[in-house]
Amino acid sequence: MLTKTFGSAVQGVNAYTITIEVVVSQGTGFFVVGLPDNAIKESQQRVEAALKFRNYRMPRTKVVVNMAPADIRKEGSSYDLPIALGILHASQQLNTELLSDYVVMGELALDGALRPIRGVLPIAIQARKEGFKGLILPKENAQEAAIVNNLEVIPVETMQEAVDFLEGRQAIEPVVIDTRHVFQHTANQYAADFADVQGQENIKRALEIAAAGGHNVIMIGPPGAGKTMLAKRLPSILPPLNMQEALETTKIHSVAGKLGANSSLLNNRPFRSPHHTISDVALVGGGGNL
Repeated sequence: MLTKTFGSAVQGVNAYTITIEVVVSQGTGFFVVGLPDNAIKESQQRVEAALKFRNYRMPRTKVVVNMAPADIRKEGSSYDLPIALGILHASQQLNTELLSDYVVMGELALDGALRPIRGVLPIAIQARKEGFKGLILPKENAQEAAIVNNLEVIPVETMQEAVDFLEGRQAIEPVVIDTRHVFQHTANQYAADFADVQGQENIKRALEIAAAGGHNVIMIGPPGAGKTMLAKRLPSILPPLNMQEALETTKIHSVAGKLGANSSLLNNRPFRSPHHTISDVALVGGGGNL
């Protein structure tokens, strides 16, 4: 039997919808094709353990998982859940017609629990753009995905919850966030404030002029003079982010895995402090999947 589930691959700060096709047929073996990395190839062990722990069976016949389009490289363990649901449906252990309505992502633990993933915000934006009804994903990522309106964000803690939701045995309330409210009430709340700096009148005046005019600043001085301390507080006197800038900032942090669990929209200007020996490639982000 052929089953299709939908996931998403993140490249740079953009996402691309991935169709995960599962066929259970005569023969033996478990095969994953479609340019997967090692983490995806190892999903067989996680999926099989999770299915057994939740009293489902792993087919002992031939299982082929195809991740299309095959020319886009897929990375990470976030495809565990859609692969598991595809296997259950293809082996007739899951009875639902909702798989085509949702993008499904999540890393499985051996007991069937779900672990959070990276890049949820661009995945949610792409899912809405392509007309999917919603997104099924780990509970820790729900706040981040709910930034995108007109999209049902279904938070699940285990694979069993996802199965029960798809079969209609469990109603899960979608997570809803008033993005405008969050944006307006948490803007410019910095842990390090420019007002805390005592003295340093000349450099404070220079930073205020640079912030007002959008100029660059170079600070030279011995260690301990306060260069990093002042630079870290500079964002607190810059104009607040607008909504588009906040979304772009959140997307970058999401892909980099810097948001943390249960995080939502970032609306404070970020501060980075790279070492002076950093390479040009590392300074602009590094990595090979850009």
